[in-house]
Amino acid sequence: MTLPHTAAPVPAYGTAALADVLPAVAAGLGLTEADGVPTTGLTLPAADRVCVFLIDGLGWELLRGHPDEAPFLTSLLPSSLAGTGRPLTAGFPATTATSLGSFGTGRPPGEHGLAGYLVRIPGQRRLMNQLRWQPHVTPRSWQPYPTVFQRAHAAGVATCQVSSPTFEFTPLTEVALSGGEFHGRLTGEERMDLAAERLAAADRALVYTYYSELDGMGHRHGADSDAWRGQLMAVDRLAQRLAEQLPPRSALYVTADHGMVDVPTDPAVGARIDLDAPEQEDLRAGMLLLGGEGRARHLYARPGAEADLLAAWRERLGDRFWIASRDEAIAAGWFGPVVEDRVRERIGDVVAVAASDAAVTATRREPGESSMIGMHGSLLDSELLVPLLEVRRG
Repeated sequence: MTLPHTAAPVPAYGTAALADVLPAVAAGLGLTEADGVPTTGLTLPAADRVCVFLIDGLGWELLRGHPDEAPFLTSLLPSSLAGTGRPLTAGFPATTATSLGSFGTGRPPGEHGLAGYLVRIPGQRRLMNQLRWQPHVTPRSWQPYPTVFQRAHAAGVATCQVSSPTFEFTPLTEVALSGGEFHGRLTGEERMDLAAERLAAADRALVYTYYSELDGMGHRHGADSDAWRGQLMAVDRLAQRLAEQLPPRSALYVTADHGMVDVPTDPAVGARIDLDAPEQEDLRAGMLLLGGEGRARHLYARPGAEADLLAAWRERLGDRFWIASRDEAIAAGWFGPVVEDRVRERIGDVVAVAASDAAVTATRREPGESSMIGMHGSLLDSELLVPLLEVRRG
C-alpha cells in the first residue's frame, strides 16, 4: 500500500519548533519585532541571562528511553515532579545543517534555505554539502538573514558562542550561529565552565554552547550501543555541571537538533536500499542527482523525467517512505509555511522520507554515510522530536 505523503507529520513551525526557541528567548530578554527578531507563538519566561545548550543528536524519544544514563536530564522531563520540559519539533529534514539554520535564524528551512544535507545548487548539475559547505558558495548569498544572535548583540545583549575551536570560522557558523563573540574550547567541561562564566559577566546575556560527540557516536556505533550510552552519561554530567554554576536571574535551556534511529544492517532484513546496486536500476532511471541523506532524500530529475521518477519511487518504495513531488512537499508544509523562490530549486523534484526503519543508501557515491548505523532526517517522532528542558535560578 502506498503511504499518502499527506499522512506525514509536519513540524510545528511558529509554535513549538526548534526555530522558535531563540525568538522566544530574545523576547524574554526584552527584544521585540522592532529589533528584527522573528515573531513566534512559543512563550518562555523572562530572564536576564540565558544559556542555550544544544546537544547534537539528543532526540526526545532517546532521552526518555534512557533514564538511568541521564538522571539529571531526566529530572527535567515533565514526568518528574520538578520537570517542566517539553518536546519540540526540529524542522525538515531533521538534520544538523538544517536544524542549526532554523535554530540560529529563528526561521523555517523554506526561508533560511538550508533545506537538507546535500542539495542542488540552483542552475547547476552539482550538489552542495551544507554541513561541510562543499563546494564553496558565498555564505551570505546562500543564507541572507541575520541570526538572532546578531540581533541580540545589536540590541545591547552580551552575546557569545562557546564551542569547539573547529567551528569558529566555518561558513555554517557564519550563516547560522554568528553574533557577538566566539570562544573556542576543546573539552565539554571547559565549555560548560566558560559558558557559566560568560553568563555571569553581564547584566543581560545570551550564551550558546554545543556538544557534538553524542551524534558522532550514534552514527558510528548506533544509538543502541554501549558507546552511545556512555556518551549520554557524559552529556548528562556536562549539563548538570553547567546548571550548578548558573548565576542569579538566569535560565538554562537544553535542546537538540534531531533524534536518531538505528537502521538494520543485515541484508536479510532489507532495510537498506543501495541505490548503487545493479538491481536498483529502475530507481535510478531519469535521476540526475541524488541529494539529501538516507532517510530524507532529495531526488533531482533529468528534464522531463520528473513524473516518471516520482511514479517509480512510489511504486517501489511507497510502502516504506512518504514520497512527494517538490510542489506536494511544499504544499504539505514540510519546509515551513513559506518557501522562498531562491530556495525552491534546492528542494528535490522528488522528496522521499522514511516512514519506517529503512534508508536509501549509495555505497559507491556515499561510502561514509552508507556505513553509518545511526541515521536521521525523517519526519518520524524518533528523529523529529527534540527536548526543550529548563533550569532556572532566581
